[in-house]
Parts: sequence; structure tokens; C-alpha cells
Amino acid sequence: MATLDLEATSSSSSLAAPPGVSRFHHTPCYCEENVYLLCKKLSEDGIAKSDGSDLYVVFVSNEKKQIPLWHQKASPRADGVILWDYHVICVQKRKDSNLPHLVWDLDSSLPFPSPLATYVAETIRPSFQVFSEFQRFFRIIHAPIFLRSFASDRRHMKDSAGNWISPPPSYEVIVAEDGTAHNLNEYMEMSSADVVKSVGLDTIDAVLTQKLGVLVSESHLEEFFSKIS
Repeated sequence: MATLDLEATSSSSSLAAPPGVSRFHHTPCYCEENVYLLCKKLSEDGIAKSDGSDLYVVFVSNEKKQIPLWHQKASPRADGVILWDYHVICVQKRKDSNLPHLVWDLDSSLPFPSPLATYVAETIRPSFQVFSEFQRFFRIIHAPIFLRSFASDRRHMKDSAGNWISPPPSYEVIVAEDGTAHNLNEYMEMSSADVVKSVGLDTIDAVLTQKLGVLVSESHLEEFFSKIS
């Protein structure tokens, strides 16, 4: 995950981490690995179900890999807006249907975690009109499938000379259960042709069974989570 030039060169924010963030592993610009480890820890600590079945990994990007998100700690701006090439968050389906679903975003300056509706309104800001090239797509994957299938050898974080764009995590690279060494690009690639037109039982079934889940538009993100049982 890397920042793009929104107005000028972006720099790291000096904002302090919200309460609770420090208990989770976080390496700047490696949001996919941060969320991978976050899902595991939420399950291990009893915050989520032990099998992670109430957790969903959500990749945010688009065809041009230019997505504006607000309240991001890496932004130097007061409103926290930044242009990412992609971003990854975790959404937790609450056991009590009367409680709001939660978004776990280690890079956000919003309360951690935040209710899904709040996160959508404040971070995605669907009411804010953006040019079509900045429209955001959301790839939703069931966490148990993601934890078995995801792999990254971090090649995307090296420049043409083989130098790190951003320092990598200190732990070993993540390898999928089937031995795959790298498939991050499969999760990041998004085409408007693959975005579902409506959210139905087939959409939910695909998320619960398919390695790459489904691709939804921002207008269907909250609807999807309102329909899962």
C-alpha cells in the first residue's frame, strides 16, 4: 500500500495511535499483512469468534488504483484525506444483531474500532462527489478463507532496482496453506465489469465460498453487511 500525490508530497502524520491500536501489529504501508495478523489476534483474544467466521477482509481500490479516503493517519491534512493505491480493512459482524458492525482500520484516526455506518460516512464519504476515476470498489472476503489463501512475498514494495519502497515487517513472509508464495495482486486487481449489480443470496454465498470473494460498489457495501446472518 502506497500513497499517491493528492496535492503535494504526503508525509507521515504525528497523530498518536487511538486507544487499543497498540495491541495489534502494524507496519506502515503493509495494510494487507496488518489486517491478516489483526484477524488472527481478534480470534485468538476472544474479541471475534475463534474461527474468525464473524470477520470479513475488505480490499478497497479501483481500476486506476487511486482511491481517496478520509481520516487516515498518514495524511498531513487536517481532514486526514489521502490518495491510496489500495487499502485493506476488517469488518466484524456483531453477534448481537442490535449492535452495529465494526470496522477495524489500523490506519484510521477515527475511534478504533468504529461502527460501519460511521466509518462509511466519515472515511468513504459517499455524499462527497468525486470524479469517476476515484470511485471506490470493495472486495469482500470471508476472513477464514483469506487466512488460508492469502500470500505475499512483498515484491510490490520494491522499486525497479530491488530497493524497499517502505521497510518490510520483521517477521517472515506470509505463505498460503497450499504453498502459494504471492497472490496479493489477485486481491488488488479490480474491474468495474466484475462489480455485482445487486446484493442477493448468491453474493453472500460467493463471499463465504470463493477465495477472492465478491466486488461491490460503495453503494452496496453497507447493504451487504446488513444481509449476512
